[in-house]
Amino acid sequence: MTSKVLIENRGPVLMIGINRPEKANAIDADMIAGLSNAYTTLSDDPGLRVGVLYAVGANFTGGLDLASVGPRLAANDDGLLPENGRDPWGMYREPATKPIVCAVQGRCFTAGLELVLNSDVCVAAEDAIFGQQEVSRGIVALGGATVRLPQRFGWGNAMRYLLTGDQFGASEALRLGLIQEVVPAGNQLTRALEIAGRIADQAPLAVQATLAEARVATDTLAGEAAARLRKLAPTLMTTADAREGVAAMVERRTPVFSGA
Repeated sequence: MTSKVLIENRGPVLMIGINRPEKANAIDADMIAGLSNAYTTLSDDPGLRVGVLYAVGANFTGGLDLASVGPRLAANDDGLLPENGRDPWGMYREPATKPIVCAVQGRCFTAGLELVLNSDVCVAAEDAIFGQQEVSRGIVALGGATVRLPQRFGWGNAMRYLLTGDQFGASEALRLGLIQEVVPAGNQLTRALEIAGRIADQAPLAVQATLAEARVATDTLAGEAAARLRKLAPTLMTTADAREGVAAMVERRTPVFSGA
């Protein structure tokens, strides 16, 4: 069976590949564990200085595979992450201690956008499309968008997308500061590797200290918010609106919400 998360050492760079292209790289429970293990390897291996997160195929990821992950989130299951494993979203456990450079193409929705939020530099192909669509499923974004998007975009810009579920392109993502560069489609990984190489050339302890202190400054309240979100999510996921939102997604129709 082909691994759904590819890991490859390239000297000081750890390549982390999302590899489920036949399912639009939707992130299931196995992939969450695989990403956690990859981020743990990056943090713990003294020979590694930077990670590059990318995806195989036409899309970065369509988001969480709700059929695989949804019931476990609704049950408040803490077993999705391996014991002592790093949290790729950096919301519920300590994030990777070394920088992550992200390369995005095609669809980058929900949990995928939140992986971008937890990266340190992101390069996107000009065809990339972003969206944080939990509100359209009757649920709430758990992987960081609820607390990080207002910090990154500003309040109004964040609510514009968090509360509508609307999609937006690479140029808008660049304007809002979600990503740092837009390149021609097909060039995103090459450019991400170039940036990762520049980071790997710097003094490792200085890079890690810079990253750690910057995160303390920006994520101080994120942990408290994450704890509240984690309690809220199971309640929302058992509502009639959540069932309607997921059904509408599967049936490719517009949901009709009742407020119950």
